[in-house]
Amino acid sequence: MTFVTMEEAQANLPELIQKLAVGEEVVITENDQPVARLLASAPVLALKKTRKLGTLQGTVLFMASDFDAPLDDFKEHM
Repeated sequence: MTFVTMEEAQANLPELIQKLAVGEEVVITENDQPVARLLASAPVLALKKTRKLGTLQGTVLFMASDFDAPLDDFKEHM
C-alpha cells in the first residue's frame, strides 16, 4: 500500500493509475488523514459482438399444444 498526499495525487494521477498493478492500492491523504483509495481492477474484456435479430428463426421444431395453458401448480394464484 502506497500513501500519497492530495497534492501529489492531483499532480501525478495518470502516472499513479498506470503504475497500479491488479490488487495494489494507493491511499490519498489530506492533513495526514486518509480521504480516498485507488484500487487497480482487472482489465475490462472487449465487448461482445452485438446480436443480430432473427438468426435463430425457424429453429423451434416442436411446441406442445398446451404451451400457453396455465400451470397446475399456479392455479390458486389466478
